[in-house]
Amino acid sequence: MSLPPVPSDAPDRPPAGRPTVVLLRGYSANPWDLRPWRRLADRYDVRCLVARRNEHDAERLGVATVEVHGLRDYLPRGRPANAVTLAVGDRYVGLERHLRGTQIVHSADLATWFTGQAATLRPTLGYRLVLTVWETLPLLDALRWRWERRARAAALDAVDLYLPATERARDALLLEGVDPGRIEVCPPGIDTAHFARGVRPTARPDEPPLVLSPGRLVWEKGHQDVLRAVAAIRRGVVPAPERLRHTGVLVVGDGPERDRLRDHARDLGLGDAVSFRAHVPYDAMPDVYARAAAVCLASLVRPGWEEQFGMVLAEAMAASVPVVTTTSGAIPEVTGEGASRVAAGDWMGLARALVEVLTADPAARPAPDPARVRRFSDAAAAERLAAAYDRVLAPA
Repeated sequence: MSLPPVPSDAPDRPPAGRPTVVLLRGYSANPWDLRPWRRLADRYDVRCLVARRNEHDAERLGVATVEVHGLRDYLPRGRPANAVTLAVGDRYVGLERHLRGTQIVHSADLATWFTGQAATLRPTLGYRLVLTVWETLPLLDALRWRWERRARAAALDAVDLYLPATERARDALLLEGVDPGRIEVCPPGIDTAHFARGVRPTARPDEPPLVLSPGRLVWEKGHQDVLRAVAAIRRGVVPAPERLRHTGVLVVGDGPERDRLRDHARDLGLGDAVSFRAHVPYDAMPDVYARAAAVCLASLVRPGWEEQFGMVLAEAMAASVPVVTTTSGAIPEVTGEGASRVAAGDWMGLARALVEVLTADPAARPAPDPARVRRFSDAAAAERLAAAYDRVLAPA
């Protein structure tokens, strides 16, 4: 999937006199995570530190950026960099200079090297440390690594306010010993109006349905189970009306599993029924959602990971497209009762759920919960962030 455009009216610099907020995301600063901060430019001087090897183009992030160097930027790519940073720890080079005079540093997750670095500098520089938390598994790597336990313990005490993306992430923090008074659940936000703009083509009674499987092409996102489910429908393994024997799949996204998924689709006999699109322009995504008869996120569970949110679920709800998904991690909390869910890895259950959704009368389908859609809007997320920042800056 491609990146959201930077608004043409976004100011080069926020108005003077605003509290400074510096965002730390390591090498993973991305426009989907940072979208709500675009709405805070009139209240805060928001800057994101972007390493040279950031995974996404800094010009597409939609917020002011400052180029910095991570240790990995100085090392050869691949295994040498991994070995060195594993041995000595990754870090921003010269971070203290970039954080001096900052009122708020906003990092992400306890186990990240950049959170540890921000926690170490906090007593010297005196800023407030705010932490977005996606992780839903308490004490994750600390289960196996003693050094990880020490690092997490140091960061735990340094954070002023935790902003877990879900109640499930909040529960994980409570198990780690975080004071409930230092936690405010703060879901991410998308441009809900943008995804509601899709033009739905007029469907013919005999037209085969299209299942959309969006997301990064990695094993844990479960695209392979979507392919298996659709193959089960097309080949009659799961009973379905004749029209569904021609169901198609559109896989949108890119990643290391791309070639394996193509081979898997061929081995399943899906042939031309499956299309892969690595990159779709952001402005075109609403129409892609509108074409789909169902969106399927088949997230799995693996050691050390379960679905932490699933942004495509919020996008599908904003686009009013039926969702078929799994119970991995925080998914039930994100979708509420507005989705069909099966156990993670149950591709036969996924097939049966798809048949039920694809044969339902569209006119009788309940609309997504408007309150839930609003909760996941970038406007609502921005207000939650502003309230969090006001809280940590308020006099004690």
